[in-house]
Amino acid sequence: MYTEQKIWLAQSDKELFLLPAMANRHGLIAGATGTGKTVTMKVLAESFSDMGVPVFLSDVKGDLSGMCRPGEDSDELHGRLDKLGIFDFPLQDYPTRFWDIFGEKGHPVRVTVSEMGPMLLGRLLGLTEVQTGVLNIVFRAADDNGLLLLDLKDLRAMLQYVGENRAEYTLMYGNVSTASVGAIQRALLRFEEEDGEQVFGEPELDFRDWMRTGPEGRGYINILNSQRLIQSPTVYATFLLWMLTELFEKLPEVGDLEKPRMIFFFDEAHLLFTDAPKALVQKIVQVVKLIRSKGVGVYFVTQSASDIPDEVLAQLSNRVQHALRAYTPSEQKSVRAAAGAFRVNPAFSTEQAITELGVGEALVSFLDEEGVPTVVERAYILPPQSLIGPADEREVLNLIKQDEFELKYRESVDRESAYEILIKANAELARRRQEETEAAAEEKQRAKEEAAAARAAEREAAREAKEAAREAERKKKVVQQAANRAANSVITSVSHNMVNSVTGGKTTSMSTIAKRAASSAISSVMRSGTSSIIRGIFGSMK
Repeated sequence: MYTEQKIWLAQSDKELFLLPAMANRHGLIAGATGTGKTVTMKVLAESFSDMGVPVFLSDVKGDLSGMCRPGEDSDELHGRLDKLGIFDFPLQDYPTRFWDIFGEKGHPVRVTVSEMGPMLLGRLLGLTEVQTGVLNIVFRAADDNGLLLLDLKDLRAMLQYVGENRAEYTLMYGNVSTASVGAIQRALLRFEEEDGEQVFGEPELDFRDWMRTGPEGRGYINILNSQRLIQSPTVYATFLLWMLTELFEKLPEVGDLEKPRMIFFFDEAHLLFTDAPKALVQKIVQVVKLIRSKGVGVYFVTQSASDIPDEVLAQLSNRVQHALRAYTPSEQKSVRAAAGAFRVNPAFSTEQAITELGVGEALVSFLDEEGVPTVVERAYILPPQSLIGPADEREVLNLIKQDEFELKYRESVDRESAYEILIKANAELARRRQEETEAAAEEKQRAKEEAAAARAAEREAAREAKEAAREAERKKKVVQQAANRAANSVITSVSHNMVNSVTGGKTTSMSTIAKRAASSAISSVMRSGTSSIIRGIFGSMK
């Protein structure tokens, strides 16, 4: 309850206040299941809202939506107020916005793959250190090529691209094995089967939308419905860490303020550190240490302080410890550790009190004006002013539909990114390869045709040469035949002259004999030429 410029959280024999100037020094709300941690978280959230400080809450049980409705005036409430000596206790609703990673019971919360980064994404997918290293190379390759990784199809396309060019990237950045690429692809497939693709994409959450105040100056209480998300504990913890990291990276330094700029409640905080690699734990420690200077207070809500690493626990200065049970040696050790974190109150045994606390009762220690932890007090937590339990589901849905951010975040946007660019590049590459294949085929066909033409020309030349040789041989024979006939004509004529000379017959003059021989030769050549012309016109008859 916010009063006198302070947060009145609990009542013992005195009022216990959390000072606004010390609220960004972080805090811890611890205790066994059913001891009142959720009520404590609600009372703090309501008080921060009244102070004008926006708040983020993760609702893992589905019972925080009642903050949008005033509390119910009941005999039980009056009995508790009478016990605490409180007589002026207004019941009221609070400016509330509902969010949901899956978009079912609140405005969708999306993140781009690039913003998530390889370290958190590797944990989200359950990758080994080697596989996360390969994922880091994929992100680097995307940056080198100016490719945006917005959703999972972008990441899948980029993984395929790096896998196909692994020889080049292995030389540049280190080993990229097909086994690692395949393992990441399978992890993506499992994540998509759980509807994980819904959480990646645009429009990405603008954290400035969480840092709003209502018309009356009260801070908005942003409730992330995590009932479905908590079923995958690693996914839940990774997304909340991403949100916290985004606040750390995007908010400017402001130093110590009179009151925080925003308060972040991390419920089931132990999940953040379960099986977390050393590098991730170091990242968390860094964020928790430095985010205070950004004006953000972080409050971890968990069952036992021992769930939180000592490096982080040392940064949590404002503490509320509900009851713990100590039946086993390990539980007794947790109780001793929790008691040792408080400044001793000589009026009671802190260790004993932790096991005796009732529901709604807690050990409380806040920082004073000098930043020094106060002596631990055993006190009763004030009841919330809003409705305890969930609000009517129809009322919540109406608030979601009427909210200004429903239009901004409901519909996803799929702009050009790595997937589309690589698809176009592959299509262009395929087109060029097809053109090269067709050009090579045409060149091969042309070479084949040219070779066939050359062979045909060679055959034709050979045929013509052979024909010319035959023609020359034929002509030679014609000439020889003509010569033979002329010779025969001369011999015949000379023989006749010799016979006629002996018998007294008529003889032929030598000039006549020569003319006859020439005439015979010419006739032979003419017959042969005529035969050649005929063969040329009609072809040789075989």
